[in-house]
Amino acid sequence: MGKYDKDAKELLQYVGGTENIKVVTHCVTRMRFVLVDPKKADVDHIESIPAVKGTFTQAGQFQAIIGNTVDEFYNDFTAIAGIEGVSKDEVKAEAKSNQNVAQRVVGVLGEIFAPLIPVLVCGGLILGFRNVIGDINFFTDSGAFDMFNGTKSLADMYQFWAGAYSFLWLIGEAVFHMLPVGICWSITRKMGTTQILGIVLGLTLVSPQLLNGFAVSSTPTADIPVWDFGFAKVQMIGYQGQVIAAIMAAFVLVYLEKFFRKHTPEVISMIVVPLCSLLPAVIIAHTVVGPIGWKIGEAIGNAVYAGMLSPFRVLFAAAFGLLYAPVVMTGLHHMTNAVDTQLVTQYGGTMLWPMIALSNIAQGSAVVGMSVLQKKNERAQQVNVPAFISCYLGVTEPALFGVNLKYRFPLICGMIGSASAAMISVGFGVEATSIGVGGLPGILSIKPQFWLIFLLSMATAMVIPFLLTLIVGKAKLSVEDRFGKQPVAVAAESSTAEVSGTDSNTATTDAPSPIAAASAIPNETVAAPTEAVAMLTGKVIPIEQVPDKVFSQKVVGDGVGIEPAVGADGTATVVAPADAEISVVMEDTGHACGLTLTNGLELLIHVGVDTVSMSGDGFQLHVTKGQKVHRGDKLITFDPAKIEAAGHPTTSMLIVTANGTATDVTMHSGMVAQSGTTPVITWK
Repeated sequence: MGKYDKDAKELLQYVGGTENIKVVTHCVTRMRFVLVDPKKADVDHIESIPAVKGTFTQAGQFQAIIGNTVDEFYNDFTAIAGIEGVSKDEVKAEAKSNQNVAQRVVGVLGEIFAPLIPVLVCGGLILGFRNVIGDINFFTDSGAFDMFNGTKSLADMYQFWAGAYSFLWLIGEAVFHMLPVGICWSITRKMGTTQILGIVLGLTLVSPQLLNGFAVSSTPTADIPVWDFGFAKVQMIGYQGQVIAAIMAAFVLVYLEKFFRKHTPEVISMIVVPLCSLLPAVIIAHTVVGPIGWKIGEAIGNAVYAGMLSPFRVLFAAAFGLLYAPVVMTGLHHMTNAVDTQLVTQYGGTMLWPMIALSNIAQGSAVVGMSVLQKKNERAQQVNVPAFISCYLGVTEPALFGVNLKYRFPLICGMIGSASAAMISVGFGVEATSIGVGGLPGILSIKPQFWLIFLLSMATAMVIPFLLTLIVGKAKLSVEDRFGKQPVAVAAESSTAEVSGTDSNTATTDAPSPIAAASAIPNETVAAPTEAVAMLTGKVIPIEQVPDKVFSQKVVGDGVGIEPAVGADGTATVVAPADAEISVVMEDTGHACGLTLTNGLELLIHVGVDTVSMSGDGFQLHVTKGQKVHRGDKLITFDPAKIEAAGHPTTSMLIVTANGTATDVTMHSGMVAQSGTTPVITWK
């Protein structure tokens, strides 16, 4: 009988039974399902299973978070279900089959813009700062400070700020005028073709030889330069800031390269494929898809702005604010990145993005209301508190899927608050300089002249959902929802489990008994350590900053992240953070392993984010399950360049998944650590 038989049987039942499972696999912390009918998965019951720490759906996969004992759980589950697991690639392929054409298109758009968002956010903040120092008149002609009747800016008054204003445009221009370069690169990376060809194609769209795309509207047609081929003339127009045209041109290149690579003998492919892919792609870009993409982009931008400048703009804003959260749950919200970017390049700002930030705040405020209502429900608070914090910082999925959708009425309360705030924002014409940091920090990307109105919009997005959730929740929530299971019942269940020896509750406890902890590494007497050192050389960051919500929200456990430094040979090596026994290994992928110390404390090491999808490419595992290791022993060697080329962050995590008998477990970050030497987690 397996350790997790009871929990596995419940999970099988609540995902809809064997007949509802297309394929199942696991990574280092999660069970990953592709279900025939995802609606049959009973999320509420699944999340009540002791071994399950949470659930979410992503890219067509239903995922149940188990922790670092997932391999044992997986074995018990597949044995009970009578099915065989498959590879991660097969799961991803099946997951795509669950998506319709629109979902696939939006998914591709999301993957294209995901690597570009950090630089777009950075560029937006820089443009916002330039507005403050160069475009807002704080001073009168005499030099007196006057915010409302000023005639001169900081840049007009002081040479330093004038220089800063000019210098910062170097970055602003690179981000927004040269955006087609990043788009073409990202598409070739996503589609698995030659990335340098994408970069070169992007450069041909923004070359200084061409008339700058932003100057086309003010240039008479007769003055636009042309390439004259005798039988035809082609206008030499640049596509600075153009999103749709760049996307279309890049896909032309991608499919040309795939075609020629498939039909060209290997011996001459190095010569034929790049030339026959890039040259036609550049010609088609400037003669066909570029002009078409330009018109499409303009049409989208004009349609959105027409809606937000029309007499019905407040109704448009109300509809957008009301529906944005449900759109996020479908994944279609990735489309707004392209629209926002188009608006910024076309109009110098966007009224769409402020509404998105306000929707994040509104959904987070609904969770704050739930947190107040459930302040005595410890299990609920473990989800509520991290969810509303991440929501206020712009990541809404934990709040939407973990709390608001589960109870439904907080979602609706958040939608009402979002709609109300959006009406104020659009009604007063609030604009952002670009896509920015979501949630409360979003004000940093708002044009300064709109700060006061945006603050009012933010207050609306916070107060209305919070109050509505409190009012509705007091009537809707059951006693168990608000206060959790009664303490007496919990104690009785715990006592029964200990007396009867059942495994369902003890299998996932975070604090094994001292007896179990003492026997974690048999046949070897080792003094219990009081610290875990960095497993990699690099900058140590708080776990909240890790770009993976399962880790950053501490679903698996608390810990730290490390941005790895690259060795002279281009690789990085993970070493044991303490004397321990290897309790978990991902043999097929090599990207993660778990360790158990003599005091029962359990550590999980995870290299990179979502690197399970790399199927072991770039990773070498040096240990096996059950092997005893000492601090500093080599565990995993990996290639950071391959991780980045696959589109994944290299940030690696050291997580405490169970405390054992350790107390006062403390995380240390903010320094550059030396692997095998610098303490990053300490305890007593």
